Amino acid sequence: MALSRILANIGAGGLFVAFALAFIIALLVTRLLIRRLGRRGILAHVNARSLHAHPTPIGGGWAVVPLIAAALALFPPPALETPTRAAAAGIVLLALLSWADDRRHLSAAVRLAAQALLVAAVLALSPPQMTVFSAHWPLWADRLLTALCWLWFINLFNFMDGIDGLAGVETLFITSGLLLVGAWLGHGAQTLLPLAVLAGATAGFLWHNWPPAKIFLGDVGSIPLGFVLGWLLIRLAAEGHLAAALLLPGYFLADATITLLRRLLAGEAIWQPHRSHFYQRAALALGGHAPVLWRVMALNAALLALALASLRWPLAAVVAGVVVIGAILLLLHRAACAPGH
Repeated sequence: MALSRILANIGAGGLFVAFALAFIIALLVTRLLIRRLGRRGILAHVNARSLHAHPTPIGGGWAVVPLIAAALALFPPPALETPTRAAAAGIVLLALLSWADDRRHLSAAVRLAAQALLVAAVLALSPPQMTVFSAHWPLWADRLLTALCWLWFINLFNFMDGIDGLAGVETLFITSGLLLVGAWLGHGAQTLLPLAVLAGATAGFLWHNWPPAKIFLGDVGSIPLGFVLGWLLIRLAAEGHLAAALLLPGYFLADATITLLRRLLAGEAIWQPHRSHFYQRAALALGGHAPVLWRVMALNAALLALALASLRWPLAAVVAGVVVIGAILLLLHRAACAPGH
């Protein structure tokens, strides 16, 4: 009852306080992690496929993951308490598994199996009226397609965490978009508060991850973030706003999917590390990570505006989104193919 009264009194000011507290905690924890991980030699070393110049501490996800897991566990939306708390537990389990992978490189089969089990568990606990693609389909078909899309999103988010600040910027824009869309739809504080916490924690980490990065998320950060963002986007789509749920992560979806298809057609081993993403090739050509980040941020701002517009004009917003994403991918491609690169 006390928690309900607190939530009832939380307005925009309360959300700002949650953002600020999460920002400060993540900022300080990330600073601590930089020192401790560096001393313990837990580093991402430079190799032929990396895009950083110096060995850099890896494991910054520990500054973000516990905060969002706690926020979701404590403040689940009333209609989805059980699956959201299951998702919070899944975030922690994936963080532990991914930390082991960061340290000892687990097999892809083990990682994918764990992700699939957690995705299946959360969807199995979701109410039958929560359909993502169509209420006219059999529930099992909607759940299966949702699970496959969620698994792809988890892994593409990890694939896209390849230059300084990119995953943090994407998380911040997706979360901000979910906050604005949720506020527009009249969601209560219990739904919006975890979003404010995630945005604040991401911003605190990004302070140290902006190029040149002093620390990387690692799989311990990128895999759980892909999992939780996937769940939050699924919740939005299940409310009837599939267009907004596709537009907010539109750049990551497009870059990762097109790159995967291109590598498949070229006969490459898609599970091996590479530098074929649009953002990777552009970063190499432009001589740094920041020029790519600014371009992606401009794109994400446009996609956020289109996500809001999609609440009224979904088809027009999606068409505009495809055009905008295509334009930025073409821009990045031209930068990578410019003479001298």
